[in-house]
This record gives sequence, C-alpha cells and structure tokens, in this order.
Amino acid sequence: MPDADDRVYYVISDLHIGGDEQLEEVEFRDELMTFLDRLAETDENAELVVNGDAFGLWEITDVEGVEKFDSIEEAYPEILDAFRRAGENVDVTLLPGNHDHELAAYDAYVDRLAEYNVELVQGQSVERRVGDAAIHFEHGHQRDPNNRIDDWGNPASTPLGYYYNTHVTSRAGKLSDRGRFNWLKDVQAVTPTERMPVWLFSKYFYREMNPALRYALVPFLLLFNLSALIAVGAGLDLAGVWDMPIARTTAFLGGFGIAGTAVYYLLVVNVAVVGLLLLVYIPYYFLKRDFKQTIERFGVLETDLTVDAEHPYREAAREVFDENPETAVFCYGHTHRPKCRELDGGLLVNTGTWLKRLHRRDGVIGILPPVFYPSYRIPVVRIAADGGTDDGGTDAGSSDDGAIDVTYESVEKPSPAPEELTLTERLLTVGRAPDEPLPDGARYDPSGSTDDDTARNE
Repeated sequence: MPDADDRVYYVISDLHIGGDEQLEEVEFRDELMTFLDRLAETDENAELVVNGDAFGLWEITDVEGVEKFDSIEEAYPEILDAFRRAGENVDVTLLPGNHDHELAAYDAYVDRLAEYNVELVQGQSVERRVGDAAIHFEHGHQRDPNNRIDDWGNPASTPLGYYYNTHVTSRAGKLSDRGRFNWLKDVQAVTPTERMPVWLFSKYFYREMNPALRYALVPFLLLFNLSALIAVGAGLDLAGVWDMPIARTTAFLGGFGIAGTAVYYLLVVNVAVVGLLLLVYIPYYFLKRDFKQTIERFGVLETDLTVDAEHPYREAAREVFDENPETAVFCYGHTHRPKCRELDGGLLVNTGTWLKRLHRRDGVIGILPPVFYPSYRIPVVRIAADGGTDDGGTDAGSSDDGAIDVTYESVEKPSPAPEELTLTERLLTVGRAPDEPLPDGARYDPSGSTDDDTARNE
C-alpha cells in the first residue's frame, strides 16, 4: 500500500464509457477530461480510484474479449490520453465493476491499461490507508443478486444483469436514432429498472406520438379529474340524490362566447367518456385488489428482482468494520445514488454516477403521463486525513487527532433539459426542476463521534 500520511484519494465511479452505436456517446467527455487534466497538474500526493464500471463492456456486443478494448481505444483516444497524463502525476487505480467485469477475466487488460498509466486491480475490492485508518473500496455489484458474479474472473459467469444489458440496453443504443428524437439511448439512466415501462410510455407520449394526436389528447387528459367529478355528479343527479346546477354552468360558460361553448362541448364529451371508463374501472378495481391479495398470500410474485438500494451495503459495511476495526470508510458505487452517512462509527460512502439522471415528476392535474426530467449531478469524492493539503499544495490545516474528511465535489455540467424536453414537458414541470445537491460529506473521528450535520444531507 502507498504511504498515506498525507495522501488524498479522489474517487469516481459508474462512467459507463462505451456501448453499441448511440451508447458510444460520452456526454460528459469534456468534463471528465478537464478533471483528469486537473489531476495531471496537482501538487497533491493524490491517487485517483475509479471504483467500478468505468467502461460499458457489457453493452459492446459486436466483439468479444480484449477486442472490446480496441473499440474503446478507437472511440475515445482523447479520454485515454487524459488518463495517461493524469497517471504521469498521480497514481490511477481502476477496480472492475459488473459492466466491465471482463477487465478481471483477461490478463491482457492489465498491460493494455498500463499503457495509459492505469493500474488495473482484478479483484473485487481493494484497501487503502488514510492516516491511521483504512478505506475499503468495492464497486458494490457483489451485494446485488441481479448483478453478483459468482465466479469472479470467469468471462462465462453472466448474472441476470448481463442479459438485460446485452439484450435491452445495447439494443436501445442500436435503435435510438430511429425515433423522432434520439432518446432511447437514455435507457441506462432509468433507475430502478422497475420504472422502465412508465418511462417508455412517457417518452412515447411526449416524443414519439403523432403531435396532432397528442395535442388532441392533452385537453381530455388535463380535464379528466374535473370530468370524473362531473360524471359522478351526473350519476347522483340521475339517481335523484343531488340536483346538478347544469343550467347555471351552461349560462356561465356561455358568457365566454365561442370559447365557452367549445369548453362546454369538450366537457360533455369528456364526461361521457369518463363515465364509461368509471363504469368499467369500479368493478375492475375491486377484482384487481382481491386478486392481488390472493397472490400475496401465496407469495407468487415474491422475487429478488427489486433490491433495497442501501440495505445490502449497510450490512456489508458492518461486516467489513467488524473484520477489520481499522477500516473507517466503506466506499462503493453501483447504485448511482450518491450518499454519505455515519454507520457504526465508520462512514458509508456512495460515489454516484457520471451518467445523466432522470427525475420523475408526476402531473399535478389530470392524468398526463409523468415527465422524466433529465439533469446531471456529477460527483467526485475526496477522502483525506484531516490536515492534508488542498489542490494547490498548501497546508489545509493540521491535526493529529486521526480524523478523516469525506467531501463531495460537484463537476459542473449544464442541464440538458431545454434540449431534451418537449414544450409540453417543460410547461408541466415549470418550477419543478430537480434541485438535489450532492451530499455535504462527513468526518470520521476515531474518538467515536462523527459529524452528523455533514452526514445528514443524503
């Protein structure tokens, strides 16, 4: 292990560079190269740890084995050159994840990456010293039953996630440019995967549906809730329970001239359609609820497909902390959710992703499909003993208490929303753009107290 008296660790993960056709695009290319060039010039005693899924090798399906790296070299020479420049000044360590597990399956990858001053660790975890403590790095796929690779290093060991990415994600990259807009390639940004059907329907409605049909449907869908209330009121009126103020409503709308008349007839059509839907939906709802209760009693749909995003890592961190009491930080990626929290006296740190993130925004009125608002929240995690140096090489404060600081640096990248959302989507999300800052970080204190204020923002 390197001397860690004043060593600073920068950690990134889940870049997913590479893939078939449209997945070849690296939307954060400039930002990544700027960050690597910064490391190439730093005066810090630093190490860059790429904590898994640097490359999307699962998504490259036209070639096999080490030939996949040939396609990486051909597509991203400037990125690899930036790694080479950074590696001339700081240590660069790459740990495989599930998407680039093949890095551990072929020894030739060690030499190929060494040409770019990148040290490939073919194991599933690595330890580093920081001050008087240790950091445990792992990608985290081994805690996910859908992506766990039981026979590590065997290229034929293919978990469920492998088939999903080779048949779904890769296929999406090949088909994305056939749409009215090039959006299908964002399939790898949809997390959790259970949201895939809703996301596909949303993009069909806002992107692929014939515009004339969509704009004809929008008023109906926006007025659906109001029409449902009117339909219920009409039913009560027919039953003699309540008298609807139909005459007053007609007179009120008539005061607006042609526009009011148009709204009146639109409501009449809506109410008729919604009334029919309600007649069908009410018995369907009770039948569906009874059926769901029955299959839940038998456990028919209990599967491991849905994974708690954090629970497996809490348990794994506790095991690591118990086995090696010197370990102060359990650092992982995989889930694409940047988090930092105190756990049993140590720190649980997730390094997030450099991929685009999609934030679901449900409609506030009507029954329009949800909008998946795109944004970037690119994190660089910095781990250093208190009293380390800053990026300029100056003393950032001295301390001999053995404390460790974990901080998140945000790599600025403009939001893609103006280009990637239709006018309808933008109107429906006015004032509802995602504002989810990265965690503030946290401090590990060997005396047993952790700065909860900085660990709280997850």
